[in-house]
Parts: sequence; structure tokens; C-alpha cells
Amino acid sequence: MGCACCKQKKSAKAIAATSAADVTDLSPSNADGGLSAALTQGRYCPDPTQTIPDFNKGFSSPIFPGTSTNPRPGGLTSGGVTLFIALYDYDARTEDDLNFKKGEKFQIINNTEGDWWEARSLDTGKSGYIPSNYVAPVDSIQAEEWYFGKMGRKDAERQLLGHSNQRGTFLIRESETTKGAYSLSIRDWDDNKGDHVKHYKIRKLDNGGYYITTRSQFDTVQQLVEHYTERAAGLCCRLIGSCKRGMPKLADLSVKTKDMWEIPRESLQLIKKLGNGQFGEVWMGMWNGTTKVAVKTLKPGTMSPEAFLEEAQIMKRLRHDKLVQLYAVVSEEPIYIITEFMSQGISLLDFLKDGEGQSLKLPQLVDMAAQIAAGMAYIERMNYIHRDLRAANILVGDNLVCKIADFGLARLIEDNEYTARQGAKFPIKWTAPEAALYGRFTIKSDVWSFGILLTELITKGRVPYPGMNNREVLEQVERGYRMPCAPGCPASLHELMLQCWRREADERHTFEYLQSFLEDYFTATEPQYQPGENL
Repeated sequence: MGCACCKQKKSAKAIAATSAADVTDLSPSNADGGLSAALTQGRYCPDPTQTIPDFNKGFSSPIFPGTSTNPRPGGLTSGGVTLFIALYDYDARTEDDLNFKKGEKFQIINNTEGDWWEARSLDTGKSGYIPSNYVAPVDSIQAEEWYFGKMGRKDAERQLLGHSNQRGTFLIRESETTKGAYSLSIRDWDDNKGDHVKHYKIRKLDNGGYYITTRSQFDTVQQLVEHYTERAAGLCCRLIGSCKRGMPKLADLSVKTKDMWEIPRESLQLIKKLGNGQFGEVWMGMWNGTTKVAVKTLKPGTMSPEAFLEEAQIMKRLRHDKLVQLYAVVSEEPIYIITEFMSQGISLLDFLKDGEGQSLKLPQLVDMAAQIAAGMAYIERMNYIHRDLRAANILVGDNLVCKIADFGLARLIEDNEYTARQGAKFPIKWTAPEAALYGRFTIKSDVWSFGILLTELITKGRVPYPGMNNREVLEQVERGYRMPCAPGCPASLHELMLQCWRREADERHTFEYLQSFLEDYFTATEPQYQPGENL
């Protein structure tokens, strides 16, 4: 997708010299590099509840300037209103939505519905609702194929190391630590490391220019990309093509279900049974004849509809790309829980025992653990707990994407601690002793369970505490017994498990720490960014 600035490329303006100190601060000791920094700050995906971003940074007029008719460069406006362009095809889900194709242009009529905007297509003249994360302002950096917005370093590596990408595939994302700066991530290959990703910081000058090295400065990021597409010029390789973007995740089925998310049972069609759970079945289904969803059906009597609706209110507010998104519910028995559908639809436990997981090596297993820790770090920040964290409740999608599922017993914590309901069923071997014995479930008991989940990953789905029954496990753990280091498990990873299994809950790590540790497990000795002064 071309940018006006690229198509009408101008020579970069002369820019005042920048001090060497401003250029060379890319060492592991800086705020965005090195393990020490990584362990003191979490890397998270954007909070999905944030307000609509200001796409017009650097422009003279707002996105929705009302009656303003001031012209803007690059053909971005029509009567003073910013035009938006579709980044993907979209098939309407309801009669209120618009069908549209990638490249279609829109005027925004109303953006007060959060994730859904009312818009008029300039191509068809029709009006209706469109998902806001499917469009971007025309000729903005957000409209570029290679721009991935707010994305962490580790997620960028996961995207670029996908099977369909080759050396030189790249993406640009917002810097995690420097406001106004960007990061260029490129897939590379060499004899020693094989396929890997290199990261370069794109810095912003005071007058608005951009550079990786001060010897090559550009008016726009688009011009910088064009330059390095033509030649490597000191990068690990020439940029050959942008990383393919997956379809954006929607937090709701439609604009109407955003607030009214109790839906009629007849709007659902159960198509294929995916599995049986402790309290019911999981199906692949269709909503409204248009949208593929996962449907969890609960056995009558599992819980009261009132308790379920209270629980669902909490589930609906949890929005993170490492959590399975709740879309809607049917609260009359048999209760239905409608969530996003994941392509493979297989639990991590089944994936490890019988699926592709059997052939995974340590780096992939650690990366999956890091993804789960990222989702749990979000739950930690939201003051929630999971209470049943184990491989059976993690779903695996394409490219080894992991998402946390089954928040059936999640509760908003008022005093950070509460007692479980009588008769609640919890797997003893995954449960922290204070939770199993006294019913005290906190985020720290989830950390204990995460340590057990790590053993499931390393052993490819083996049941914890092999050869011991539940009673023996409780007795032995209370006496101080902890599972030994499994074959093939590095000592440093086993030490992390032992930290998760500290007797005193307050002495266990936070999920923020666990996420950072696991994301940097194989990169702690390398700089996170390639030095710009060497280009």
C-alpha cells in the first residue's frame, strides 16, 4: 500500500548535526536493552479498553474537526473530515454492519461507540458500522502494510519467524520505551543462529525527521523504509517485504452485542463438537449465520444462572490477546458461553501429548510459557485470579499462539483473598497448598499453578508428581517436597519453578517478573537493539 510521501518522494532536508551521545545509546544498559531492564518493566500488549488513539499526531487538524474546512496536504480530507482506508476485507455480521474491501475509503460519521464506528463508504455510498481496528487514516503511517503499531519485541519475533516469511521480511512498531520513536524488526539468518530477528531503533529528530544512523536521515518513516528497501546500507539485509498481518481480533460480535451481550439461543448453530470438559461440551458454531465462534455448553445444574451472569460480567471485561475473548452468553439453562474461535481449537495438554507439541524444542516451549505468563500478568494487573491454571485450560492456535481459557471460577477480588465455595472442584496437583487446604486463592496461588504448568510443558504433558496420589501430594508438599528437575530441563528453569513453589505466597514471583524472565530467557546476554553507529 503506497504512501503519498513515498510516491512523491522528496530529498531529505538538511538537518543539524546530532551529538554522538544521542546516536550511540543503544547498548544493553539503556532503558530498552539488557536483562536487568527487562526484569524491572513488563512488556504488554495495549490495554484493549483504552480510548481511540489519535491517528493525527503531527497533523494540524483533528480526526473529526466538525465544520472545519481547512485543507490538508496529501488529500487526507474531504470537507475538513479525515478520510479512512480499509486495511482488510470485512464481511458484515449483521444488517447494521457494512461489507467492505481492503482499500475502500470512508468518512466517519460517529466514533462514540468505541470499537465500532458509524461510517459512510465513498466507494459505495452506503452507511453502517465498521470495526475501528480495520481502518486507518489515509496516507498515515498506520495505513502502511508494514506498520504493526503497539507490539512488543517478543510478539514481533513470533510474527516474523512464521513459516511463510523469508530473510528480509520486516515490520515497524512503536518503541516500547521512547515516545515518538519506532522499532524496525527484520527476519535474518546466519550459520550460527539460523533464523532469528534483529531489531533497530528508529529515532526521531527534534524537527521531525527520522533515522537509524545519523548519516542517513529522512523526513518520514516511509522514506526510510524506501531507502532500506533499495539497499541494506549497513542493516543485516535489504528489506524485501512486509510481514503478513493477521486479521484483527474483535472484542464483540457486533455493535449491538457490545452492551447487550446476552443473545438468543436460536442465533447459534452448533456445527462440530470439539471436546468434552468437566462441566460440559465445547463446540465450533456459527452466530447469526455469519460468524464462526466457539460455544461452551454447561450441564444443567452446574451453576445458577444468576451466579453465571455475575461471573460473565467479569469475563467480558477481560480483554487481552493472550486470553480467549468472551463474546456473549445464553444465561438460561443449558447455559452457553460464546467465545472467539481458535483455528486449532486444541488444548495445550492435548497438543503436547498427542499433537505437534511432541516435536517442540526448548525455545518454543519457553516461548509458549512466556505467552501464558503475559496473559496472567494482565490478570494480575486487573486484580483478578484464574484459580484453575493448567495446560488443559490453555488453547493453542496457529504459529504456536497460546491463549488462556476457562475463567469459569474467576472472581473480582475485593480484599485480595477469599475462601472457595464448598464443593468446588480443583485439581489438587496444580493447586497451591494454602488454596487446597484452607481455600485461600490469590494471584500467588496462580503463580504456584504456573510453576506446575511449566513442568507440563517440559515433560510434554506428563501428569505432575508421577506415581503419587492426591493425598500423598498434599502431605509431601506440606513437608517441603518439591518435584525434582525433569530430564532435559535446564537448571535455571527448574530454579524458576522452585521460586513459584515457595511456601510463603508473598515470596513467590509476580507474573510481571515471570513474563520478563521467560521472554528474555535466550537473549539475556545480547543487546536487544543493533547499534546504529555501526551502520
